Amino acid sequence: MDFIFMLTRGDLTVEDCLEVFEAVKSSGLEHVGFKDIGVPVATLRELSSRMKAAGMTTYLEVVSETEDETRRSAEAALEMGVDRLMGGTCAEKILDILKGSSIKYFPFPGIPVGHPTRLGGTPKLVEQQCRHFMELGCAGVDLLACRAVEADPLELVKAAVRGFPGGYIICAGSIDSRERIRALRQAGAHAFTIGTAVFDGSYSSRKGDILSQIRAVLGDAAELAAV
Repeated sequence: MDFIFMLTRGDLTVEDCLEVFEAVKSSGLEHVGFKDIGVPVATLRELSSRMKAAGMTTYLEVVSETEDETRRSAEAALEMGVDRLMGGTCAEKILDILKGSSIKYFPFPGIPVGHPTRLGGTPKLVEQQCRHFMELGCAGVDLLACRAVEADPLELVKAAVRGFPGGYIICAGSIDSRERIRALRQAGAHAFTIGTAVFDGSYSSRKGDILSQIRAVLGDAAELAAV
């Protein structure tokens, strides 16, 4: 199960993202990402460049709420040349922007609302949407399962797996423990993101710095993948 470290806190890219990345790039991370808000686009471009130079798989997650902002974020992802674009709900329009590029797209299923984002929607809706995203040619989905407000998070993961067999199911948001990672893996998720729980030290409460938090998550992900 892949751990995607997001240089984000409270659904915003952290202001010192460049310094943080330099501090953690030798930790063993293979998947790293950031959100489309929180710092200027020029900073995101530089961050993406450094991530790619380090040989990592790069992710941009769209959390902008309007269609115009989402479209601009997709265009920025294209310009930056990130490997994977996550989030957004206007899948057809985003795929049209990305057409001809190598960027893989993972839209939000369900009904994402607000900021920080919460997820509405039933397992039935998620399954239907995932089937539609598969038909459109998406690579998988970005599921805010642990931020669900009207359904069991694990039932949403199972619904995504049913709706998108063979797709790469990423679980994002409010993942803060080994137990939660294990549950998501058992439900069928292929990857998970963590940002805030690393920055505030809540993933491993007895470890004091970001690098130690990241290594704790990497260790847990490796152990759980071997089970």
